[in-house]
Amino acid sequence: MDPVIIAGPCAAESKEQLFTTASQLRQQFSESEIKLSFFRVGVWKARSNPNAFKGLGEIALPWLKEISEEFDLPVCVEIAKPEHVDVCLKYGINSVWIGSRTVVNPFDVQELADALSGTDMTVMVKNPIVPDLHLWAGGIERVMKAGISKIYAIHRGFAELKENVLRNKPLWEIPIELKVKYPEIPIICDPSHIAGNTQYIPTIAQIALDYGFNGLMIETHCCPNQALSDAEQQITPEQLYNMLHYLIFKSHNHSPDEELLRKQRNLIHDIDSQIAELLVKRMLVVDEIAAIKTLYNIPIIQSNQWNKVVKRYQDNSLPDEHYASFIEKFLELLHQQSILRQQKIKEI
Repeated sequence: MDPVIIAGPCAAESKEQLFTTASQLRQQFSESEIKLSFFRVGVWKARSNPNAFKGLGEIALPWLKEISEEFDLPVCVEIAKPEHVDVCLKYGINSVWIGSRTVVNPFDVQELADALSGTDMTVMVKNPIVPDLHLWAGGIERVMKAGISKIYAIHRGFAELKENVLRNKPLWEIPIELKVKYPEIPIICDPSHIAGNTQYIPTIAQIALDYGFNGLMIETHCCPNQALSDAEQQITPEQLYNMLHYLIFKSHNHSPDEELLRKQRNLIHDIDSQIAELLVKRMLVVDEIAAIKTLYNIPIIQSNQWNKVVKRYQDNSLPDEHYASFIEKFLELLHQQSILRQQKIKEI
């Protein structure tokens, strides 16, 4: 499938702002190989600061309908209440997203899912503001059960209390795990909200594409320096065009090297099978050790023996800090499982 590109301003500020941004986007992408998939804009803005600009609400929807028709481009807006669904349908807005502050509350998501039931809308579910895969997956499943077939997952990063260079922490392992859980659902990266600053957007976007994300949602404004919200993370349509043509998009189709990949994947399959079998054998030996310890009244914890195990893995490690971190976590889980099995046998 072609990459999904979603662009548009953070918030609807005026009819002129919306039409100018849409017009500039069409001008930049009219003859481009990369096509825009949706024009995004916040109509109802859930702001942390009650004094911040909250969008124009329903008044902006007729303008968005005009933009969709004039520029032949689907429009998507954020929804947070069931009545938002009805108002969107009233103005022919058939694509929406559920924001991170809403996804964190299953009650709110269920109400939205009930309102969406029976419609043919495209629904995008952003990750919850807290790093919880189950909340995100739960939100997606509620929308699925409502009968919605066109669903996207949007990764916009997770809130962090301590100060960081980025606005939100990417925690890439969570969207990657979601992609593994729902391979049929396109996953889109929102580098604008992860970055919080335009200078980091290209790097984050490229990382997402390298991981195999299906597209990008990027806040785009005709005059970012005059934006009423999130001015520091919005780029112009021209900057968007230049950035997208600089990025390296990954092919999601079969490549000429598919046969070469198949060979390597078969090797991985064989190695994984061996690892799975060896782990089972290891646990069976642990059970035998537990029986001996129980018979001779030997404590379960044997620090010296475990330190030898750790050293054995360290001596056969890769010179890579990420791999070392993985081995540390793996050994921690392995030790915990071994102790649990020995405790269980001691209780028998």
